[in-house]
Amino acid sequence: MMSHPECPANALTVAEAAARAAGAKLRAAFHDTRDVDEMKAYDIKLALDRECQELIASQLLAAFPDHCMLGEEGNAGNESSPWRWIVDPLDGTVNYFYGIPHFSVSIGLSHGGMREGEEGSIRIGAVHDPMLDETWTVQSGGPAMLNGEPTQVSARDSLGAAIVTVGFSKSPDSIDHGLARFKEISHRVRKTRMMGSAALAMAYIASGRLDAYIEEEVSLWDIAAGKLLVEAAGGEVLLTPCAHPSAPGKYSICASNGRVPVREYAYPAAP
Repeated sequence: MMSHPECPANALTVAEAAARAAGAKLRAAFHDTRDVDEMKAYDIKLALDRECQELIASQLLAAFPDHCMLGEEGNAGNESSPWRWIVDPLDGTVNYFYGIPHFSVSIGLSHGGMREGEEGSIRIGAVHDPMLDETWTVQSGGPAMLNGEPTQVSARDSLGAAIVTVGFSKSPDSIDHGLARFKEISHRVRKTRMMGSAALAMAYIASGRLDAYIEEEVSLWDIAAGKLLVEAAGGEVLLTPCAHPSAPGKYSICASNGRVPVREYAYPAAP
């Protein structure tokens, strides 16, 4: 069995502090005018995305100068390091831009997976919701925690009782495929939700609020921390690198409490 090196002793504390610092900046600016860096067909890039990532990078790399960081707004640090921080400084940018108070900061730490798009072994996770002041934390081998208390997935085991969130990715093909699956699954579950933050969707599964989350194309920084949270809380995450050239470094994801039968909706269908 392959052994894994020990995580730095204070890595989770540093990750949580960095997530909360970025969250405080986002919350303080929530009612301000948004400075837009880039407006895309299916996405928006705000100056705050970049500023929050710079804030997170400054804290993580001050504590761990030999580590590297992969972030939605670019990379930093020692790119040859096997320790890699995976950061989404504002997961739910479109929600934030429109004044919808459902967004998060996500920070994961992986060992290995040296190239962009490689998952590696996720060892640390922190997801922070600034508007509700909720922070999920997890370290490999330990429990999933919400504001310092252990949390776990739901016990629901039927689609008819399940609440499932479905994400729609940014390419036309993935939207078409997602709509078809959304229609099929909507007839079988209690309720479907489209919430706009992958990291919070996975944190909600880890807390038993949601039962599953499915999306065809998602980036590693969206789900790195959440993957470890769901698994530590007793759930299951099916993660498949996207095969098509239009989605380099993207994953298809089907995360659940491990009980509701949603594997058939994974991309591609799971055995």
